[in-house]
Amino acid sequence: MINRQYSAVVFDLGQVIVPFDYKYFVERVNRHKAGIGEQFINLYKQNYYIHRDFEKGLLPEKQFINTMLGFLDNVIDGETFCNYWSDIFSPDDKVISLLSILKEKYKLYLISNTNSIHKKYGFGHYEFLNLFDHLFLSHEVGFIKPEKEIYNAVEKISEFPPEEHIFIDDILEYVNAAKVLGWDGIQFLGYDDLVKNLKMRDIL
Repeated sequence: MINRQYSAVVFDLGQVIVPFDYKYFVERVNRHKAGIGEQFINLYKQNYYIHRDFEKGLLPEKQFINTMLGFLDNVIDGETFCNYWSDIFSPDDKVISLLSILKEKYKLYLISNTNSIHKKYGFGHYEFLNLFDHLFLSHEVGFIKPEKEIYNAVEKISEFPPEEHIFIDDILEYVNAAKVLGWDGIQFLGYDDLVKNLKMRDIL
């Protein structure tokens, strides 16, 4: 057992509570033109700074969509792109079931590197989001993990000292960034491992 007081449990969204896979997007656009999905992914990765700027709220939604449609040779329209690009999420019911249990004893917060399209067309309607005391979405906050400012934004709202926060994320770099600030952290490696780590800390 780790002897530490916890007041705030902070979750990542993608690949922790809501797994996602862009293969569904690739499959759907390939029905419009063979191989265009793979072309899109290659251009997307080569120009990843565009994605990051969009996640930080620095790039207007319309400009982002027009750029992405160019990567797709304009074989679909903007509305179709938004729907396809957001139809990639599959909520993990087992992880979601932990939220209501944790909420009985702790403040719950969510930090996500995400964007306005995925919120609007993808995950934004999920009812479990109402269990969180506050959502820190990168495009709304103006910062992305692992930038310290996004973690500081949580502390400002929670009003708890850094050491009373614990952060759960699948990406170790983002967990370690929280630890540098004095938080505790768990790299998400699956539901069973998460439960084990939470029980070890007497959080569950």
